[in-house]
Parts: sequence; C-alpha cells; structure tokens
Amino acid sequence: MSASTLLHAPLSRSFASTAGCRVLRSLQVRHTASSSTQYVPGGPIYKGTVNDPTTFPPPSKMHGSHHWSFERLLAASLVPMTAAAFVTSGSSYPVLDGIFGVSLVMHSHIGFDSMLVDYLHPRKFPFLGNFMTWTLRTMTLGVLVGVYQFNTNDIGLTELIAKVWKA
Repeated sequence: MSASTLLHAPLSRSFASTAGCRVLRSLQVRHTASSSTQYVPGGPIYKGTVNDPTTFPPPSKMHGSHHWSFERLLAASLVPMTAAAFVTSGSSYPVLDGIFGVSLVMHSHIGFDSMLVDYLHPRKFPFLGNFMTWTLRTMTLGVLVGVYQFNTNDIGLTELIAKVWKA
C-alpha cells in the first residue's frame, strides 16, 4: 500500500489526530511542570536587552520647538542673504560676507547632523554614530576657519558668488 493511500484513509487520520493530541498534551504537561516562569502572550520579555523600556524625559511643550524654529529661520534667511550677495559687492559689506558664510555652514551642519541623528544614532551604532558626529563637528569647525580665511584674506563669498554668476 502506498504512503498516499495510507494518508488518505479515514482510519489513519483519526489515529494520527488522537496520537498527535496525546503527544501534545504530554509535552504541555511537562512544559508547565518544569517551567518556573509564566507564559507571556507575544513572547518572553528579557531583562537587560533591547526589550527594556526607554527612559523618556519629562514632557515639555517647548522641548524641540526652539531647534525647529531656529532651523526654519536660518533656512528662510538664506534666501534674502543670497539675493543681497548678488546686489552688493563683498568688499563693500564684509559683515554680510561673515553672516552669509556662517549661515551657510550652520545650515549645512544642521542638515548633516539631522541625518546622523536619524540614521546613525549612538544606541544602534555606538562607535560609528559617535565617530561620525565628532567627524561632522571637526569638519564644520574646519570649514568655518576656511570661510573666515576666505572672507578676510581673499575676495569673500559674496564677491565669489557675483563672479561665478557673471562667468
């Protein structure tokens, strides 16, 4: 007799289901007798791992609003500063050069920092997240020094923009 015929026989199905139920019941009795913890629906909860709850700061209506407002104000102020760079020359308005240079660098820093916070946060990437954050801070400082040198010892950002626009 072939295996498929044996499986399709009504007697073998009832025998398999009764035998299977007995085996499952005996396993369940053994499991409950040997287990000292209670079953938790959805799986076990382990202490000391990623299942631990995160501590949250106390709620505050103003927590992130200052950062958000500063970022939006900085981004919106870049539009008139760029237009002013086309209208004026850098040698006439060195303060505009300085403000424009710092604003561009800070705008870029905030954007890259947001990317690092979202994708390379230190909880998931303990070494790489901190390393990239400090790399960003170091590079931002280096760019600020470079912009300062360019504005004081060379033609400045607004004059550069005007020359590139005319070229």
